[in-house]
Amino acid sequence: MGAMKELIHYIAQALVDNPDEVAVSEVEGNQTSVLELKVAKEDLGKVIGKQGRTARAMRTILGAASAKIRKRTVLEIIE
Repeated sequence: MGAMKELIHYIAQALVDNPDEVAVSEVEGNQTSVLELKVAKEDLGKVIGKQGRTARAMRTILGAASAKIRKRTVLEIIE
């Protein structure tokens, strides 16, 4: 598992009630990687947060970590 993928997996598992249902898949391009996060339906609100704050925070962390490896990483939360 790539470092960015592991990072999102770890954070998501810490937030949800059903950590075993957290799945992160990575679609890699030349300049950009897309991480697709899936959680149990009842945990969706926990990873998105009020007004999207939690999702935005995860994207900020991902952006900061991605800058280090010089590759843009985008987080998509799959409903």
